[in-house]
Amino acid sequence: MTTTDALRAWGAYDRDDPFPLFADVQRLGAVHPVTLADGHDAWLIVGYEEAKRALNDPRLSKDMHAALASSDGAVVAEGLPGPSFARHMLTVDPPDHTRLRRLVSSAFTPRRVEGLRGRVQALIDELLDAIEAAGPSARVDLIASFAFPLPFTVICELLGVPPTDRADLGRGLGALLVPTATPEEYAHAKAASDAVVGMLEALVERKQREPDDALVSALIAARDGNERLTTQELLSTIFQLIVAGHDTTASLIGNGVVALLRHPDQLARVRSDPSGTAIAAAVEELLRYDAPVPHATFRYTVAPVAFGDVTIPAGTQVLISLAAANRDAVQFDEPDRLDVDRPPTRHLAFGYGTHFCLGAPLARMEGQLALTSLLQRFPDLRLAVADDSLRWGHGDGLVLRGLTELPVVPGPAAASPR
Repeated sequence: MTTTDALRAWGAYDRDDPFPLFADVQRLGAVHPVTLADGHDAWLIVGYEEAKRALNDPRLSKDMHAALASSDGAVVAEGLPGPSFARHMLTVDPPDHTRLRRLVSSAFTPRRVEGLRGRVQALIDELLDAIEAAGPSARVDLIASFAFPLPFTVICELLGVPPTDRADLGRGLGALLVPTATPEEYAHAKAASDAVVGMLEALVERKQREPDDALVSALIAARDGNERLTTQELLSTIFQLIVAGHDTTASLIGNGVVALLRHPDQLARVRSDPSGTAIAAAVEELLRYDAPVPHATFRYTVAPVAFGDVTIPAGTQVLISLAAANRDAVQFDEPDRLDVDRPPTRHLAFGYGTHFCLGAPLARMEGQLALTSLLQRFPDLRLAVADDSLRWGHGDGLVLRGLTELPVVPGPAAASPR
């Protein structure tokens, strides 16, 4: 696909390695009018400085439901299945966003996140024990056996989702996150949406009757003066936390493992640091190098917005490519080179400004602990398939990018430090 063709059908490009295309588009300019693969018109931002500015510009609204009401040319990104989940922080603007973020932040505190560290490590050890038990020569799907269940279990435990509900919840969420191109696919997603709504409504009702120390109870109890979360806001926030709390972290782990296996010198650098301090910088570089969220969720201009000599008109949908911005050669030296010793960068993998990811500290902690433990436990970890056979998925969606599976051979396990 040529660059011109890509701009005429943005989203139809090669998901396995989109970065050469992103670089070609950047060389043509930082901001472009595009047609999405589904036929909708939009503007695409690929430059770092332009993306950073756009992420925090109040003229770019996040209230896509208002945009849908005012224009049949708007399209809603993945993760907005219906009205029950339509009022979380990614779908509203200030002052509603400010109020919601303040209420959620009062429950989702740094202390609560840090208090999970021991439990996260215990879950990691359990999952790695199961991989070790399969044998050193076993072919293991690292997504299904490790990268996905770890963050999904963590967010379910954090929220207080009963273990008996988690498998059904996971299946329902999986159906919701696949774009719907046919009536049959839409009906399947609608049924999944109804099921997830029912499960979350039952969870809230149970926590209202029997409050505990889990996050859902804290969200129910959260107050800011006389303000509290409405039922719709509560359900929407729980949904957002589940989706953002597991899918992106699973992709961080999976994408990160592949990047390190493809760069043995960088893998050796991470493993050579017995103190484990190198992993924090490595995770930041992996987030920059292969962002789990290649595009931010859609925005909509409520007024004209100028970027140099390019002006995006009012009433237009805008797509910000975080993955492209994170490899902007104007901002990053040798942006296509993985360098775990790269000086601290202001990557945009978690967004920027008003909508900066609230769960970033949890994702960082899970990524650091998961990669450290995996690489220490299995020093001979290797791919079980040809490198070029790996596939990055999430249907035709633009917002999420992760491996559909990651077949590996773990090799002999090192002695456990426990």
